[in-house]
Amino acid sequence: MNASESPARPRLFRLGSRPGADPGAPSGAYEVAVARPQPGLYVVATPIGNLGDVTLRALETLAGADLVVCEDTRVTRRLLDRYGIETPLTVYHDHNAEQVRPRLLARLAEGAALALVSDAGTPLVSDPGYKLVGAAIEAGHRVVPLPGASASLAALVAAGLPTDRFFFEGFLPAKSGARRNRIAELKAIPATLVLYETGPRLPDCLADLAAGLGARPAAVCRELTKAFEEVRRGPLDTLAAHYAEAGPPKGEIVLVIGAPVAAAADEEDVDAALRRALATLSVKDAAAAVAAAMGVPRRAVYARALALQQGEGDD
Repeated sequence: MNASESPARPRLFRLGSRPGADPGAPSGAYEVAVARPQPGLYVVATPIGNLGDVTLRALETLAGADLVVCEDTRVTRRLLDRYGIETPLTVYHDHNAEQVRPRLLARLAEGAALALVSDAGTPLVSDPGYKLVGAAIEAGHRVVPLPGASASLAALVAAGLPTDRFFFEGFLPAKSGARRNRIAELKAIPATLVLYETGPRLPDCLADLAAGLGARPAAVCRELTKAFEEVRRGPLDTLAAHYAEAGPPKGEIVLVIGAPVAAAADEEDVDAALRRALATLSVKDAAAAVAAAMGVPRRAVYARALALQQGEGDD
């Protein structure tokens, strides 16, 4: 009998605290009914630190799947053991992807339900899993996303910077020359920037960011959801000076950096764009369109649009 012919395996498993469990683990107990998911590839978000930040749907899927595809069995087994889940694991990462991917696609072709996870957070975000997802889609298999924890989004909402438009860069190059070149390319992007960095590289990275982007507002988010969570906010040059003196911090880092501020010299271009937009759009829609296109604050553009509509554009 192949996987597509396997009967459902409904069962109950109990989620609750165990002796010696992590302090951040959830308390209380739940009984969750688990049945084998429909065949397909399930992209499952897992906690970024605190094991309590996992959804019940994720646990149901991990428990019911035929196989969990992970980066590091030690990391994923820790999560599964915490919740009494015994699903088999297989390793899939950058170094073995070409060899393992055909075997996983063959399992999908047989009707298996596979759960794809990363070591932490949402798979495919700075993660090798996207090639497997692409291959599964190309082969006609069902791909199901299970949303959950994401370090980039957690940092973005904790930073206190605009969230209506942001650009996820991931890791900058490790070498300073290549890093500075990439920072120069990012400089004009009219959005909040979100980057990943390692503790040892953080001081040098911040120095290059301050040199390339100036004193933009920023936040260094470290060890999010863990016991030593820290968010340090301030201008880039101030943050660079702090870590140059304090040295590299421990833990995983997310950097959030404010967007560039439009220069006063661009006001004529903004006015010209607004006049064109106001010919066919309402004040609100014209302001929104111009703000998005030119990377300037929406409120300022809206105020200018009102002034132009009222005939005060030449003041």
